[in-house]
Amino acid sequence: MAAAGIPDRAAGVQLHVTSLPGGRLGEPARDFVRWLAAAGQTVWQVLPVAVPDAHGSPYASPSAFAAWPGLLEDPGAPVGDDEVAAFAERHAYWAGSWADHGGDLADQVRFEREWADLRAFAADHGVQVLGDIPIYVAAGSADEATWPALFRTDAVAGVPPDAFTETGQLWGNPLYDWDAMAADGYRWWVERLRRSVGLYDLVRIDHFRAFAAFWAVPAGDATAEHGRWEPGPGRAVFDAATAELGALPVLAEDLGVIDAPVEDLRDVLGFPGMAVLQFAFDPDGEDRRHEPENLRRDQVVYTGTHDNDTVVGWWDTLPERRRREVRRACRAAGTSDTDSDPAWALIGLAHATPCRLAVVQAQDVLSLGSEARMNTPGTAATWSWRLEAGMLTDDLAARLRDVTAEHGRLA
Repeated sequence: MAAAGIPDRAAGVQLHVTSLPGGRLGEPARDFVRWLAAAGQTVWQVLPVAVPDAHGSPYASPSAFAAWPGLLEDPGAPVGDDEVAAFAERHAYWAGSWADHGGDLADQVRFEREWADLRAFAADHGVQVLGDIPIYVAAGSADEATWPALFRTDAVAGVPPDAFTETGQLWGNPLYDWDAMAADGYRWWVERLRRSVGLYDLVRIDHFRAFAAFWAVPAGDATAEHGRWEPGPGRAVFDAATAELGALPVLAEDLGVIDAPVEDLRDVLGFPGMAVLQFAFDPDGEDRRHEPENLRRDQVVYTGTHDNDTVVGWWDTLPERRRREVRRACRAAGTSDTDSDPAWALIGLAHATPCRLAVVQAQDVLSLGSEARMNTPGTAATWSWRLEAGMLTDDLAARLRDVTAEHGRLA
């Protein structure tokens, strides 16, 4: 099995739709596609387009399937009853669950129109959209209400203590009952993947490691410290989906506590993994997977993800012993001066790696500090950072295109 559609020797930018000027689809989204094309970028990575929670997080949505009407350029566009009926028929597995949960299928029709138009516009400009599947659903979601037998009540989701938090992260999402899902042929996951490959050209699966083993925290615990690892379903979910959908254009988010079974599962499925440069350059660290000299072709490399600080914010708090390692790696790659321009030094370094795709945060293209950070894991982040019109200039596009061309990543 191999991932389909993941580009080779390419470059892209991560920017969620809510971070566009105005925070919606429409002309700002098309302007960003035009800017990406001018900058020689062939991938636009977005966060989930799902309905967000009260804090603005799209990773705790009331539906694993429904799109957020808050992204619509024209939320009042007319929708006929026949269009709603046709949408409900096309999405028969989940449309009823969303309607029963109080969702408006007319809004889903509007989103389908606008999103399809944007996808076509991006394709015309040589840009693929890389989307994201959150691993879990929110407590009390339409999914949990409609398919309760597929979810557990004795434990909730989280991750053990890691580089972000000393007590782990208590996500609180309901865990899947994998035995019940197996008895159903993994239908819910097959349909979720069907929905995702319908929305995006490429798909990142958040917290991929949970398919090998996941951290189960006893229900009612105040932190994630006392959870335990339990076995996931392995490749069975993806075998079921591939049998119906064909090869999957999947990128595996393999960050965090990663062991051999996770790596073996990723590799047997043929999914590229991830590397994050902000996790590198630690001479005393045990995890060397993110060091530039250890990166591989079948990875997607990031300056930072939505869970990281911006490069400038990261650099400002970096100990001198790690700064020395960054300078060494950037000199070897021939990138910008780290002390005067850390964001563009890491952009150049990411592009210089052997990884098949290099993705940078828009905030790093703009050399912004911690005030532009999108999320801080383990906190009720606002997810509110937004571009102002005109921030991504023609000069920045030309600069990024030059770096992309220098390292052989132009289409």
